[in-house]
Amino acid sequence: MNNLKNYTTKEMEQRVDRYISQFKEGYFSPLSLMARLTEEAGELAREVNHRYGEKPKKPSEDDSTMEEELGDLLFVMICFANSLNISLSDAFELAMNKIETRDKNRWTRIEGKEVEDE
Repeated sequence: MNNLKNYTTKEMEQRVDRYISQFKEGYFSPLSLMARLTEEAGELAREVNHRYGEKPKKPSEDDSTMEEELGDLLFVMICFANSLNISLSDAFELAMNKIETRDKNRWTRIEGKEVEDE
């Protein structure tokens, strides 16, 4: 798909919020969003299984793309974060700090590819 714009995390959060804010129902509850997130992850898993696994699609099944499924997952994740007033940039930073510390010597490094601390 042709990428029309490279969104920042903040821009994605704001665009989703503008969309959701036009409806009286607003964001779903955290429990409902967790169910939606799980549902979307399952749809991505199904697409991966069709593409890389042993389970071919039935002729009656729609043609989804990995890009569509990842986009659906991202949308629901942004809804979830927005509904709880969580910045995805902050959440990403926390995760990367944890991973870069915990796993920094876990894998075999490619010589000359060490990431410098920012």
